[in-house]
Amino acid sequence: MTYRVGVDIGGSFADFAVFNEKTSEINSLKVFSRPDQPGAEVIKGIELLQERYGIRPEEISYFTHGTTVGINTVIQRKGLKLALFTTEHFSDVLEIGRLKTTDMYNLFSRRPAPLIQRNLVFGIAERMGPDGVVRKALDEQSVVAATEQALAAEAEGIVISLLHSYRNPEHEQRVKAIVERVAPRLPVTCSSETWPIIREYERTITAVIGGYVQPRVAYYLGALQSALKNVGVSPQLHLTKSNGGVMTAEQGKRDCVQMILSGTAAGVIGASHVAAAANIDRCLGLDIGGTSADISVIVDGRPQYGNGELIGDFQIHIPSVSVSSVGEGGGSIAWLDPLGVLKVGPESAGSTPGPACYGRGGTRATITDAFVACGLVGHSELGYSAVTVDRAASTAAIAKLASPLERSVAQTAQAIIDIAVSGMYSEVSGLVSRFGIDLREFSILAFGGAGPMMAGYLARELGVKEVVVPPNPGTLSALGGLIAELKNDFLKTVYVDLTPESLPSLRENYGVLLERAHQWLEREHGKGSDHELAYSAEMRYRGQSFELDTPIASEDIDTGNLQGMAQAFHDAHRRIYGHSDPNAAVQVVSVRLVVIAKRDKPQLARYDLVPGKPSTDRHVEAWIDDALREVALYRRASLKPGDSLAGPAIVSQDDCTTVILPGYQCTVDEFANLRISRGEPL
Repeated sequence: MTYRVGVDIGGSFADFAVFNEKTSEINSLKVFSRPDQPGAEVIKGIELLQERYGIRPEEISYFTHGTTVGINTVIQRKGLKLALFTTEHFSDVLEIGRLKTTDMYNLFSRRPAPLIQRNLVFGIAERMGPDGVVRKALDEQSVVAATEQALAAEAEGIVISLLHSYRNPEHEQRVKAIVERVAPRLPVTCSSETWPIIREYERTITAVIGGYVQPRVAYYLGALQSALKNVGVSPQLHLTKSNGGVMTAEQGKRDCVQMILSGTAAGVIGASHVAAAANIDRCLGLDIGGTSADISVIVDGRPQYGNGELIGDFQIHIPSVSVSSVGEGGGSIAWLDPLGVLKVGPESAGSTPGPACYGRGGTRATITDAFVACGLVGHSELGYSAVTVDRAASTAAIAKLASPLERSVAQTAQAIIDIAVSGMYSEVSGLVSRFGIDLREFSILAFGGAGPMMAGYLARELGVKEVVVPPNPGTLSALGGLIAELKNDFLKTVYVDLTPESLPSLRENYGVLLERAHQWLEREHGKGSDHELAYSAEMRYRGQSFELDTPIASEDIDTGNLQGMAQAFHDAHRRIYGHSDPNAAVQVVSVRLVVIAKRDKPQLARYDLVPGKPSTDRHVEAWIDDALREVALYRRASLKPGDSLAGPAIVSQDDCTTVILPGYQCTVDEFANLRISRGEPL
């Protein structure tokens, strides 16, 4: 028997999803994360898979992994000490950025310090024009001098980002060759190789983040590969990517910037798979773990994509599943500010020491402690028996806040929950504007260890039509890694008007991308692999500052149907902004191609619906909406497709707890999802 294993490492737990290729059964597992020793939790999980499920390492046929090593390196600022080589007179690119304030509502907010100190930025004598024509020849001696100064300043790596290298990378390549000759042991990153986009700051910061994390990520992946081999896992290690696909670990070592959002992307892919199977055409994916709450938009079973996702204090401009951090996670700490006002987050208790109720040394109240103190969580062990909930510890932690607030423990716990939900609500409004959506048409698909316990509160405030909780919400991100396909993006800046005169250039550049895609596919997946191609173009109306990535039909390129390409952009503009101008001139800034290697996916089990009323495990007292109520407690394993129940209710399972508020009904659909809505059952 063979198994596919997906692993996702979060702030508190490492989640495992195991797919039996013969029976299609899916098993799950959680172990505590080890931020002090990344990768140790993966090996621990493999040992537990054999201990609990009898799955031997040699039976694992596919292994995929989502990691937070890259993003944590940026957040904690523990990357390389880098030097930056720019075109002379453009050395302030990181300080200037986009001249935006960090918080537009705070006049005292300050932009974060750049990842590269100003004294480690060196100008190179050269100049490339926006048309790719050399305006000033490269002065090789200036490169040698800059490299020697970087070495003298004890730089550990060099990033090269020259003006207009997206159009012509010749100078960057020559500078790289010189640096490698003068300082052969220094790692070198070129912006034109990382992601060749047109804007100088965006291209530079993306390359800087890639260079900043690359050695640490490469070391981690190498160590993990060796450890997996030593325990008997033989298949090649794959990594989930920011764009929702997967790539080999070897590619990840070279191109680590593409996997910096791997963990969050895997969750969205898993949620999209559930939504597509259950025919949920519009939903928000709500992924709440130990550290953060992340929301994604899923339409017709497909996630929405974007650029400019936030990595710590900085945006990274690579293709990625669009995920917005909209609040705190279950481990976010509640505290009082100097004025005695109750606040929640952003500091998290993580896995060590964790919330007070974990019994691992934590003494500060968290959101999870608030749910425990209210009696909503803690009626079974958490994290597949990794945690035995200590309600007395939660009560003691919250009591420290309740006393100065002159409130009861239950009232303070309720206030912590309300504050957390309020913060999410205000952030979601910005997401709504970004995608132009009507929340009344949307469901919330809740997952992550804390998603199902908080989703009902947020859904009630947002006015969405239902909450959907999949069978194994706590490990859905790990399942997403098993579903994700081998995928890569290719881009080339062209910057032309969409006119008949530009058609030969568009065809030529798409041809270049197609050739690169086939070469990548053959290298990573083998010759003759079954695959699909997705063409798009980043377009805008002439005079606009920003463009929209617009899907286009390959036939329109082949036949020269410029009208069809323009209409696709008009439709996209109208969908996002509510208007379009069919008579305005359209510009193509960049052409893009996505290649996806097709492979078999684990299919979700489907059951016959048999209407029924499940039996309760027992009734418990819980504090909900400022009142102590008698609440029915159900075990998720006892709920069958077709069952229905009424709130207030609590559904407990190995990886999470689902809270069903008063006035809501829950039914179990044919995929064993909980479907929670106001009023009558669905």
